[in-house]
Amino acid sequence: MNKAILEVVGLTRSFSQGGETIDVLRGVDLTVGEGEIVALLGPSGSGKSTMLQAVGLLEGGFGGSIRIGGKEASRADGHARTVLRRDYLGFVYQFHHLLPDFNATENVVLPQLIRDRPRAEADERAAALLTALGLGHRLTHRPSQLSGGEQQRVAVARALANRPALVLADEPTGNLDEATADVVLAEFLRLVRGEGSAALVATHNERLASKMDRVVRLHEGLLA
Repeated sequence: MNKAILEVVGLTRSFSQGGETIDVLRGVDLTVGEGEIVALLGPSGSGKSTMLQAVGLLEGGFGGSIRIGGKEASRADGHARTVLRRDYLGFVYQFHHLLPDFNATENVVLPQLIRDRPRAEADERAAALLTALGLGHRLTHRPSQLSGGEQQRVAVARALANRPALVLADEPTGNLDEATADVVLAEFLRLVRGEGSAALVATHNERLASKMDRVVRLHEGLLA
């Protein structure tokens, strides 16, 4: 395996419900190497999204260690977590979450401006990514003018805009029909590999998972 971009050791997460404690993650260990695409496979409710939220530093309450790019993240303060997310991570969700009042290019430009990239460079990067995803003719279209598959392609471009070391994708094709899902996933994998990023992709679909470099299964709070 290449040098690790993500190292998770003993990750735990519990929730209280109806007076009972539910252990969703019970000591998960996972390493993802630079440039490696790993499928996190499990049925709905198995804790895949919970794990991605932990790795993405999106909420607290987790036990164990999370290292991203060699930096300990699990005990970092709010500012340090924000910097790690900005500098190392890209996110793709089941629903595209595009900004409806901005066109495709602008949705991909915005995260780059947050990183202080000059506008002209951000526009060029956005156009290159969208064109690589087959959307060169849709650069000025707003989300409402795009199909579901096209919207998700814009979301993929947005996630890769800042050249993240690690892309976290939570059921990235789960809201698409099978044929469109196959096309979008193929383009996602091609672009991630072309960019040299690593990816951790949560899915319940065995067929889609088989297209990735490695599959790990989340079962009863542990990885197999």
